Amino acid sequence: MLLTIDVGNTQTVVGLYEDDCDAATAETGLVEHWRIATDDARTADEHAVVIGNLLQSAGYDLDVGGVSVCSGVPRVLASLREMIDRYTGVDPVVIEPGVRTGMPILYDNPKEVGADRIANAVAAYALYGGPSVVVDFGTGNNFDVISADGEFIGGAIAPGIEVSLDALFGRAAALRSVELVEPRSVIGKSTVESLQSGAVYGFAAQIDGMVGRFRNELGDCTVIATGGLAPLISPVAESIQHVEPFLTLHGLRLVFNLNREERSK
Repeated sequence: MLLTIDVGNTQTVVGLYEDDCDAATAETGLVEHWRIATDDARTADEHAVVIGNLLQSAGYDLDVGGVSVCSGVPRVLASLREMIDRYTGVDPVVIEPGVRTGMPILYDNPKEVGADRIANAVAAYALYGGPSVVVDFGTGNNFDVISADGEFIGGAIAPGIEVSLDALFGRAAALRSVELVEPRSVIGKSTVESLQSGAVYGFAAQIDGMVGRFRNELGDCTVIATGGLAPLISPVAESIQHVEPFLTLHGLRLVFNLNREERSK
């Protein structure tokens, strides 16, 4: 089994894949998946307990054949490395400088590109080719742009939906947290509906506007959404064509397979 771990600033997604399965889709061979809060104070032993219990709930354990990781939180990555070494004994594939991804990074400084963005780009190109744009709804709204030749050519980063709302609620005393759902109308008839309209339709407009600008430079391109809030925004964003909840995990699997083949030579 292959254990994939995508560590974000707010949440961590863990996936378990069957060995040597056809990787035609992101879901193929995905046995189970979980989403937990990211905690940079968690020790290696605590990671082992949390992930071990998740695996045990599905009838598995930490005796896996491989581990693939991407992380935007260095402290968590360090404790995960220790956990993997101590409890699995496998040599993990971590998306970081020096690891083969099969995708040229055309950033001014390739080392600046987040590991999750690389995983998303690798997966998107494998599934849909290029040019394509990945919209990842997380702590930040990341836009990752892939060329027709399969190169990561850049993108954009904007504040995420929940981060933006938290900042608004923190600065505006009369506003309170609301449930993130699509309101009955774009024109809100209450403060709650007005906030929901601004969050849902406002960020959908951001996505459509940014994609329009990308298309001015790229020409026609495929737009793929991923991340925790993708199912909320995608139905009302005109530019999003595909929703792939497990895009990052799929990219981790592809990078793992590429490096496994390299190590076996």
